[in-house]
Amino acid sequence: QVQLVESGGGSVQAGGSLRLSCAASGIIPRIIAMGWYRQAPGQGRELVAIKGTDGSTIYADAVKGRFTISRDNAKKTVDLQMNMLQPEDTGVYYCLLADARNYWGQGTQVTVSS
Repeated sequence: QVQLVESGGGSVQAGGSLRLSCAASGIIPRIIAMGWYRQAPGQGRELVAIKGTDGSTIYADAVKGRFTISRDNAKKTVDLQMNMLQPEDTGVYYCLLADARNYWGQGTQVTVSS
């Protein structure tokens, strides 16, 4: 059974930084991609950043230049370094692992105050 465990959320003031980490466990024959989504209060879940096993990377326009995604394929981990955080970055951040299906973490709260 695949499990994703996230860590690193918290509360910061605008302009601050946080680093999110996600570690996958279980038998995963072929990971296609790992990444992060977020959900703000009253909003739908949206892509933040995702990195394919082939090295391809996609960032949401809202986070380009501020967030950096990194993966360790051997360890099955994905991190998200978030700099210059803004109040609009507030939300629950979910780790995603995609192989034949999508697996989601439990979510970690990020709160940015002005």
